[in-house]
Amino acid sequence: MKFMSRFFHNKRAITPVLSNLLLTVVAVAAMAVATTATYVITTNLRENMSERLIIEDVWFDNTTGYIRVYMRNIGKVSIEVAAAYVNHTSRLFTSPFRLEIGKSGWLNITGGWSSAGLYHLNIVTARGTHVGGYYNAP
Repeated sequence: MKFMSRFFHNKRAITPVLSNLLLTVVAVAAMAVATTATYVITTNLRENMSERLIIEDVWFDNTTGYIRVYMRNIGKVSIEVAAAYVNHTSRLFTSPFRLEIGKSGWLNITGGWSSAGLYHLNIVTARGTHVGGYYNAP
């Protein structure tokens, strides 16, 4: 009993133990936050870098007034088109337009176009990838 009372009254060893324990908890918490942030950042970068989209054909449709863009997903992630621009002006399109890996499809962009005009098309995905170019209307 004398030993136990001496143990509880002697507080010199408790402070270093508690400070080391607190330092360990803080270090583990900081590493957990850093690991989570690294995982989120690298996953997002990997998806952005794996996104590949090409325009294979552009048709200016007289009957509907659409600019029809045939696109193929050649990347490693699925693609969702977020915006379509014609001559740097936002245009409506058939939404939602989504292409799975290795698939292709037609994106119909609304809005008028005139014959023998030069048009700059810019297609933007939800992850921010741009694809486009200049095309002549017949």
